[in-house]
Amino acid sequence: MSELVLVIDFGGQYNQLIARRVRECHVYSEIVSYKNAIEAVKAKKPDGIIFTGGPNSAYLEDSPTISKEIFKLGVPILGICYGAQLMMHLLGGKVDHAPEREYGKTEVDVETDTAMFDGVSPKTICWMSHNDYISAAAPDFKITAHTPNCPVAACQCEEKKLYALQFHPEVLHTAEGTKMLSNFVYNVCGCKGEWKMDSFVEESIAKIREKVGDGKVLCALSGGVDSSVAAVMLAKAVGKQLTCVFVDHGLLRKNEGDEVEKVFGKDGPYDLNFIRANVQQRFYDKLAGVFEPEKKRKIIGEEFIRVFEEEAKKIGTVDFLVQGTIYPDVVESGAGGESTVIKSHHNVGGLPDYVDFKEIIEPLRDLFKDEVRAAGRELGIPEYLVARQPFPGPGLAIRIIGEVTPEKIKMVQEADYIFREEVGKANVPNLGQYFAALTNMQSVGVMGDERTYDYAIALRAVTTTDFMTAEAAQIPWEVLATVTTRIVNEVPHINRVLYDCTGKPPATIEWE
Repeated sequence: MSELVLVIDFGGQYNQLIARRVRECHVYSEIVSYKNAIEAVKAKKPDGIIFTGGPNSAYLEDSPTISKEIFKLGVPILGICYGAQLMMHLLGGKVDHAPEREYGKTEVDVETDTAMFDGVSPKTICWMSHNDYISAAAPDFKITAHTPNCPVAACQCEEKKLYALQFHPEVLHTAEGTKMLSNFVYNVCGCKGEWKMDSFVEESIAKIREKVGDGKVLCALSGGVDSSVAAVMLAKAVGKQLTCVFVDHGLLRKNEGDEVEKVFGKDGPYDLNFIRANVQQRFYDKLAGVFEPEKKRKIIGEEFIRVFEEEAKKIGTVDFLVQGTIYPDVVESGAGGESTVIKSHHNVGGLPDYVDFKEIIEPLRDLFKDEVRAAGRELGIPEYLVARQPFPGPGLAIRIIGEVTPEKIKMVQEADYIFREEVGKANVPNLGQYFAALTNMQSVGVMGDERTYDYAIALRAVTTTDFMTAEAAQIPWEVLATVTTRIVNEVPHINRVLYDCTGKPPATIEWE
C-alpha cells in the first residue's frame, strides 16, 4: 500500500467513519492515537493527515493535544471539528466557547475557488456538532466558509497545505462531504487512488503463502461473513495445509450449526479440511452465573482459543491460527486509536495472555465490513454468504441480557427465527441487520385468562451503509404486529415484545 492517509484520533466518535470515507476514495487509511502520532507519522510517511473531532475543549490544559512539530513535517493536514480547533489553537488562532451551540444540519457558505471546495455548491448543507468555535483564524489562514453563527466554518493556509473544517464532512448528513474529502485526498495530498480490493486480495494471498511456507494452519470458522472470507482466502493460499474448525458453542441462531456444516463440510463447495466441535455444554457451564457483558465476552474468547488448541493437538503440530478479525473490532477494542473501549471482541480484546500457536494470522484486520464483503466477491464466494448479515463472535450470549442459560438461548433462538422469517416474507428493503434480543426484564401479562410473569423480547433492525453509524429501521407496523403475535403465541415464557428505535450512536447495534 504505497498511498496512506493517517487519521489521528483525538477521541471523536466518527474516527472509523473518517478512515472509511478516505478508503472510499481508493486511498488506504488507518487510525492512530494522538499520543504516538509524531512517531507514527515519521515511520509511516503518510501522504496526508486528518485530525478527528473529540469531546474536549482545545484551550484547556488537560485536553488532548499534539506537538507543533507535526505542522513542520510538510505533510498536508486536515482538521475536523475539534481537530480544526486544535490546529487553530496551536498555530495562534483563537478558540472560545460558542455563544450559541450549533448542532445538526446547517447551511454553510463556502468559497468554491479553493482546493477543498472545488466543485462544491456555494451554499451547502453540512453537519455541525460543537460547543466551542473558532472565533479568529490563525495568522496566514484564509477563511473559506462561514455560517451566521460560525465566523470560521472553514479556513486554510494553502502554502503549508493546512486545512480546517468546523463541520463533519465524513457523515452522510453533510451533503457534499464525500466530495470535500475526495478534494483533500486528491487535490491537496496528490493521491492517485491505488487502494483497490482486487489487488488487496491478490497481495494478501501471496503474503499468506510466503508467511506460512509448509506450515499447518488452523482457521477459526464461525460461518459468518468475516471468518468465511478469511477461510476461503487461506484455502486459496495454502490449500490442504489449512484445517477449519467450527466451534458450535450452542450460542448460534436456530439451525445455524447445521447450515455452516452444509456449506463448509465434506459435501460443501469448498475443498476444506473441516472439523465441527460440538462443545455446547462446556460453554454453558463456563457462562453459568455470569451477568456482566465484558466478562461474558472474555470467557467466550478464552474458551474459543482453548477449543482450537485441543483440536490442533488432535491433528498434529499446527503453526498458525487464523481469525476473521476486522478493523472495527480492533478500533472498538481500544487497539487502533484513542477512543474509549466500546467492547472487547472475542478475537481481539478477549484473547487470553497465552495462546499455544506460533502466530495468529488475521488477513482481514485492515478491512471494514463492506470491504470484507467486497473481498469475498473477489474470491468468488456466493452472494448469499457474502451478503449475510453480521453475527457477533460471542453469539447469542450478548443478545441475552444477564445470565445465559439453555432455556434463554432457546427463547431468543425461536423469537429471532420468527422475526427473520417474517421480515424475509415481507421483503422489507434496505435492512443492514435485524435480530431479537432477550431482555432481563419480566413483566405481568394475561394469557388464556391467567396472569403471567414472563420475559420481554426486544426486536432490533437498522439501516446502515458501513455499520459504524446506523438508524433504526422503520419496519411496517403490520410486519411487527405479525411478528409480535407469533412470538407471544409460539415462544414459551415471552409475554411482551418491544422494538428498539435507537440509532448508532448513541447506542451500539448489538445490545451488549
